[in-house]
Amino acid sequence: MMARSEPEQLTAPVAFSPATLVRFSRLHTVIATSVQVVCLYLIAGGAAVASVGGLFVAWLACLLANLYVVGLNQLTDVAIDRVNKPALPLARGDLSPRRGRAIVLSAGAAAVALAATQSATLTLTLAAVMFIGTAYSLPPTRFKERALPAALSIALARGFIANFGVYNHFAGSPGALPPSLRAALPFFFGFGLVIALFKDIPDHLGDGRHGVGSFAVRWGPRRAFAVGRALLTALYLLPIGALLARPDVAAIALIAARLALLAIFWAVSLRTNPARPPSMARLYFVLWGLFYAEYVLLTL
Repeated sequence: MMARSEPEQLTAPVAFSPATLVRFSRLHTVIATSVQVVCLYLIAGGAAVASVGGLFVAWLACLLANLYVVGLNQLTDVAIDRVNKPALPLARGDLSPRRGRAIVLSAGAAAVALAATQSATLTLTLAAVMFIGTAYSLPPTRFKERALPAALSIALARGFIANFGVYNHFAGSPGALPPSLRAALPFFFGFGLVIALFKDIPDHLGDGRHGVGSFAVRWGPRRAFAVGRALLTALYLLPIGALLARPDVAAIALIAARLALLAIFWAVSLRTNPARPPSMARLYFVLWGLFYAEYVLLTL
């Protein structure tokens, strides 16, 4: 059984709907995966290296892998989500644990099967991401309960493995990353750490009650917020400093774009109270917007 000490529902859930599946798949992660796959396809060369049909199949496989990871996390966190995220389908009773398990297992199997029709690179990439997602959520590892392993899991899966593997799947030349993407990998790894820090801040009450030792629980919301804000600022300023060494038109445009994104983050963060979950949740979704924007910049 995947859910931790969660009995099956005694009453039947409401009728299953596409809207329930969308909430179960966590829409912001669906958008992030979609932006990531499409932009990596364009960076690799677009239609010159892979057909649009191939892009579609790879995108669908990645979405299914994402559904496996986020769905498994919800199956193991029902009690925690009733405090932190009561609107999620399992926590609210819109989806039964049995149906949730069926969706998660089917999504994982379909992701690997679809990837196998495309390339060994994509298959290994999604298998690695799902392996990390499993270790994050399930005992005996359950990295989620320990701050550093949890943060590294997210940063490694979303920030490094997915970028490296999906790009090489499309490019068909393992290891040959273009300079722009090679330089961006440390940025995305660091961005994954920031996401890990910020996502746990609005959840610190439920996490603390259920023994999840996130940085927000260990340090308190305000200190975790300050560390995350400083790290994100450094992630933007370091590449801006590198771009200053080549003051051409393209570099100036990238500097202006990244300064604008950093300014948006600071404008919202200055109005954010990390001790108030709704306020922090708003900034968290702004953070995902910055994540999407960085991929768009890489394709220009």
